[in-house]
Amino acid sequence: MKQELTALMPMIRRFAYSLTGSAPDADDLLQTTIERILSRGVPEDVELAKWAFRVCRNIWIDEYRARKIRHNASQLPELEEPTVDGENIIYNQITLGQVNTAMDQLPEEQRSILALVAVQGMSYKEVAETLSIPMGTVMSRLARARIALSQFLNSSSAEINA
Repeated sequence: MKQELTALMPMIRRFAYSLTGSAPDADDLLQTTIERILSRGVPEDVELAKWAFRVCRNIWIDEYRARKIRHNASQLPELEEPTVDGENIIYNQITLGQVNTAMDQLPEEQRSILALVAVQGMSYKEVAETLSIPMGTVMSRLARARIALSQFLNSSSAEINA
């Protein structure tokens, strides 16, 4: 299993980056995912790759909710972390930055499906099995995500050209 996990790590890291939008956060999410899989194991009837993506997504959802609660609980500016990140500033100056920004605008369920299909190259059926949702739901969420992403990128390029 450790060899399989080692081979899956680049794919899980890309998926984690698509969820977090930050390389350091993606590395943390990857580490937490691998630790959780190694400590708790994988159910016998589940493929390791699908389980790893599911665990990663669930950890991200838990962390996202926890961050949201902490943010709402601490409205004092001196308690908030600085939001300036040099890497993000550079990315925002190129097309990849625009795509990341557009991905951040998507609801989590659309973003994770788009990441699994577009970044990981999974089929609709594999995504449906990985996330335990119907294939029709995968297709409709993916269609909505692509439309929203296209609209955002078109409006961003129109603002730049104006």
